[in-house]
Amino acid sequence: MELDDAYANAAHIPGADAYPDTWARQAAAFREGLIEQGLAELDVEYGDSARQRFDLFLPRGAPKGLFAFVHGGYWLRFDKSVWSHLGAGMLQRGWAVAMPSYDLAPQVEIARITWQIARFFEVAGQMVAGPIRMAGHSAGGHLVARMAVPGVLPRALAERLAHVMPISPVADLRPLLKTSMNAQFKMDEAAAAAESPVLKRPIDGLPVTVWVGGDERPAFLDQAQWLADAWGCGHVVVPGQHHFNVIDPLADADSDMVKTLLS
Repeated sequence: MELDDAYANAAHIPGADAYPDTWARQAAAFREGLIEQGLAELDVEYGDSARQRFDLFLPRGAPKGLFAFVHGGYWLRFDKSVWSHLGAGMLQRGWAVAMPSYDLAPQVEIARITWQIARFFEVAGQMVAGPIRMAGHSAGGHLVARMAVPGVLPRALAERLAHVMPISPVADLRPLLKTSMNAQFKMDEAAAAAESPVLKRPIDGLPVTVWVGGDERPAFLDQAQWLADAWGCGHVVVPGQHHFNVIDPLADADSDMVKTLLS
């Protein structure tokens, strides 16, 4: 369809096929290390379906708060097990780290996934006290942006939000109506608009930083710009990074990305 190539990332990233296996190996090694130390609680239930589970990684000592990373994959693929290592940066900074899986399209609509992620934050927020910081990548960037909209999270939970970072987000879902993926999303114009953060406003005073790689597809550069413009929030474009490696700095406690999340 008209915009299929515009939203195709792997076809434009050298060595793209190797990334998922590399992520999975790094994630497994990270989990194993924390399991050995007794600092991991895996497959915590937050809903009724098999995919409504999250992993919780704990620092030594009392956590400073909760950091959550919500994975991408166009709401169609991946699960929490691929991304565990991306919690290393915030974990080293003393934050508990939670990473959810969620049901995927076409089994559920995107609006239902948004509801599930809100429920995940309710359960994880009960397990870890203190402020909440979150990041999400691609479709996960959409999902954390939705959490930043008033009324999505319960008020008491929303008041704990300290920073939201949509990384390479899909912030306006209406262009996806012109992609073949919509055969699985099953959205019409009204559904796409209802799930588009660019058409909403964030919680007053909530720090939000939109982050994107400078070498990403023009469509993703546009999506990041649209959200930053609509929300009047921070907007970071990192030269030389593409859609698959833009998330790597989450694993580094001293990275600009982690420092920004903590600001």
